[in-house]
Amino acid sequence: MTITITPGVATLAQLQDIWAKGHAVALDPACHAGIAAAQKLVTKAANGDAAVYGVNTGFGKLASVKIAAKDVATLQRNLILSHCCGVGEPLDEPTTRLMMVLKLLSLGRGASGVAMTTVEILQDMLARGVTPVIPSQGSVGASGDLAPLAHMAAAMIGEGEATYDGTRMPAGEALAKAGITPIVLGPKEGLALINGTQFSTACALVGLWGAWRNAATSVLTCALSTDAIMGSTAPLQDAIHTLRGHAGQIAVARAQRALMEGSEIRESHQDGDTRVQDPYCIRCQPQVTGAAMDLLHFAARTLEVEANAVTDNPLVLVEDDLIVSGGNFHAEPVGFAADQIAVAISEIGAIAQRRVALMVDPTLSFDLPPFLTPDPGLNSGLMIAEVTTAALMSENKHLANPCTTDSTPTSANQEDHVSMAAHAARRLLRMNANLNVILGVEAMCGAQGIEFRAPLQTSAPLQVAMATLREAVPSLAEDRYMAPSLEAAAALVENGALAASVDLPAFVRGYAA
Repeated sequence: MTITITPGVATLAQLQDIWAKGHAVALDPACHAGIAAAQKLVTKAANGDAAVYGVNTGFGKLASVKIAAKDVATLQRNLILSHCCGVGEPLDEPTTRLMMVLKLLSLGRGASGVAMTTVEILQDMLARGVTPVIPSQGSVGASGDLAPLAHMAAAMIGEGEATYDGTRMPAGEALAKAGITPIVLGPKEGLALINGTQFSTACALVGLWGAWRNAATSVLTCALSTDAIMGSTAPLQDAIHTLRGHAGQIAVARAQRALMEGSEIRESHQDGDTRVQDPYCIRCQPQVTGAAMDLLHFAARTLEVEANAVTDNPLVLVEDDLIVSGGNFHAEPVGFAADQIAVAISEIGAIAQRRVALMVDPTLSFDLPPFLTPDPGLNSGLMIAEVTTAALMSENKHLANPCTTDSTPTSANQEDHVSMAAHAARRLLRMNANLNVILGVEAMCGAQGIEFRAPLQTSAPLQVAMATLREAVPSLAEDRYMAPSLEAAAALVENGALAASVDLPAFVRGYAA
């Protein structure tokens, strides 16, 4: 299946669908005329006498060096090869493909000056399954994601490495197997391909989708925890949250109240219940996770704008008959968005971890057995599962420190302020993986606690969620080798199965992967 995308108006829903399902992508043909007009202007500049940055000059600190017309093609090829300095583990294939789609959207705006053949090879690679191998480290998010995008461009000219049919091989070989002819870069084309924020933006988008899935799941796991400790639902009353007015807080409270509606456990202690002062990890879930959701909404708006942006340099302004140097490659907006997502992930995990600690602690958990085991002493139950969540919570707190404030000068001080957006975005994968485990363990604890309340039953929605969990993670009657249970619970969070087992409103589901 091929998805047609329109530069400037692509939505996050479209991009998420492309990322998740591996669709082929083609630009709306309506943008072809603009691409051709920009290329014509660049060709004219390449054949002229005036120095135009990146067209007939060197790059960065070498911008004052004029390049002869006969060497323009060599200039672009050298640019790509010299910038292939990425290191570290390769970016995963779906995110790499998303990066390629984002580059297509940028080129399709008709302000980059590339030939249609350059657009077409990206489309062909996506359609035929040729995916460049992109080392994940080496970008500071300043003059674009130079190193990662250079590895992408290298594959397009038959250099570097790519995967095809599940096998990693030289890119030239992968293109040949797929029936694709490598391109020869024309004036400015190499620069247009490597200047841009597409690596950082792709990683940030994947981080956003994972964070939202975790945020939605945490509404469910908190409902399980609240019923497990026989917590009060009075703090979920709508009037409390509408008086404050934050959309995320209102939505989370309503969603959790709906999940718990009809619980026999809750009904058993409503009359005369004076426990309106549950610990904050229960009582303030709407305020904390709701605020995180508001932050994710803000980050999503930023990333949707960036996904449709032209972020290379110089820019070809066809209507003004100009090629102008600017700074759209600076990834500060992406870095800020990724920093916000990181803070949200960290806080969702911090409050969830405290609920895990609450449930396993017999001094706080309202008559639940120590560490949620029916035979404490002989068995340790979920004691060390809670310790694992504490370790992961702490790790996420460290990872949530802002990256955008950590600028360092590069390129002989020409690029003297950088965004570190690639760092900010890449860590989100690790943070979401940590949060998957924290929420998986919370689900295990909540379900175990609710089972101790028998014969009282929880609500119908939460019974469905527990059944989903129990298909992969059995109840803990006595100690067993625990690692597989934690892995299985985390997988239910990561693949969205746990959140999908209940009906959550659209605002809470958000852009969840």
